[in-house]
Amino acid sequence: MKSYETVFILTPVLSEDQAKEAVKKFESEIKSFGAKLQHSESWGLKKLAYPIQKKSTGFYFLFEFEAENNVVADMELLMKRDERVLRFLTVKMDADHLTYAESRRQKSKKAQKTEA
Repeated sequence: MKSYETVFILTPVLSEDQAKEAVKKFESEIKSFGAKLQHSESWGLKKLAYPIQKKSTGFYFLFEFEAENNVVADMELLMKRDERVLRFLTVKMDADHLTYAESRRQKSKKAQKTEA
């Protein structure tokens, strides 16, 4: 199994609850394809670099998962068919990318602890 990272943008027309519901749907679909979801992160509503479908903002989300090659194709097909998804990008994570992602998660955990 190989490690992958997917960043996707949901349309800003959705409410926060609808966006969370869409993310839960994608999480369950990834798991049903046989992948192991390692990490899921919400980056919130952000401004887009350029308008997409006449929208200037979107809800950003990140998934890190381990899966076989065919799972990525199935997941991307699912995202292409979903009208709530404005854009998505899936990349294969190499060893350096994995260590960077782990250190980024550790930093965010420390930042959350200091805020609480």
